[in-house]
Amino acid sequence: MDNLTHTFVGLGVGELVQRSLPAEADAPRQRTRHRLLLTACAAASNFPDLDLFLTHLLPAPLGYLLHHRGHTHTLLYAIPQALLLLAMLWVFWPNARQLLRTSPHARLGLGLAIVLGFLLHMSMDLLNSYGIHPLYPFDPRWFYGDLVFIVEPVFWVAFGVPLALAIPNRILRGLALGALTLFLAGATWRGYLGWPSLAVLLVLGGVLAALRITRRQSRRAPALAALLSVGFIAVQGGASSAARSQVEATLHGIDPASRVLDVAMTAFPAQPLCWSFVSIEENEQAGSYRLRRGMLNLAPGALASCPAGLTDPAATEAAAPGIALAAPWTGDLAMLRTLAGRDCHVNAWLRFARMPAVDGDSATDVRFSATPRGNFATLDIADSARTPCADVPHWGYPRADLLGPALQ
Repeated sequence: MDNLTHTFVGLGVGELVQRSLPAEADAPRQRTRHRLLLTACAAASNFPDLDLFLTHLLPAPLGYLLHHRGHTHTLLYAIPQALLLLAMLWVFWPNARQLLRTSPHARLGLGLAIVLGFLLHMSMDLLNSYGIHPLYPFDPRWFYGDLVFIVEPVFWVAFGVPLALAIPNRILRGLALGALTLFLAGATWRGYLGWPSLAVLLVLGGVLAALRITRRQSRRAPALAALLSVGFIAVQGGASSAARSQVEATLHGIDPASRVLDVAMTAFPAQPLCWSFVSIEENEQAGSYRLRRGMLNLAPGALASCPAGLTDPAATEAAAPGIALAAPWTGDLAMLRTLAGRDCHVNAWLRFARMPAVDGDSATDVRFSATPRGNFATLDIADSARTPCADVPHWGYPRADLLGPALQ
């Protein structure tokens, strides 16, 4: 997820922890604890992304692909990060240090805020199709949620509205709410968010605002925000599973001789009925594998009208009701396996690539072919050969099922 989403969610959960604990003995101590818990949870919710400073350890694009969402996004390496954050708060915040020495509620709250913040970061990053490997080094595999768009306005509204209304200054409060409204309106006008989704988000924001205004000291608004977010994720999970099943059935009908290995699902913002996807199929007998991009509407012509800003213009072939496919890309299995075995750069790149399109000149992960800044996952094979292979993390190969003997 983007760091603004991580911050909103961290602040919102920090607020929920703060309001769930008994109050401190006096107002100054209560204010210090409030600021401490929100700061700690928001910082912990962003801390793992400091791995961006490690991306220079490998040449582009391998540095970003293998070191971002790397060691700092694992449960084991969250422990030293949490201790570092705790030490920084203790050393550089004298008032918080004094409070923590005397208040068991503040110590409990700080522990909860930091632990929840790190778990929130990894959980939120797990929700999309990029993936993380949280169990490394015990299990090096990547795990993918395929549930939520990487910039999801549901979280912005659910946590952002109560947070904005908590700002003491009326002008700043109005600016924060106005900025959130303008973001939603702009995303809708540019075709990234559907009009029905905008209406639902505005109603949701209104309900949260009313609850926050009428219950100023209650934890009901942040608790409702968390509950709505969990419910949204559950709905997305059911929709993603149904969409993947439809795609797999359609692909099997098109080519029964091929085996569908994986379908990477990408949600539309605040729209459980609309999805884009990339699939990979293997035909061992023919010595080939195939990648397809496509769009899916779970309710074609009825409930859903997918926003135009995120549709794939290449997906024009109607393969089934609600499913449109782009022209497939077919690769040579023998060449892929040969490169994986003899070229250390391609081998390293394959520790990231979930949807690898590899020819003799370049390797690209088709998941990112439609990103506005271009496909950041593309590796120039000839150019990469000029640099040595070093500092390659031993993540699992997402396509170990396709590479087979090349990894042995």
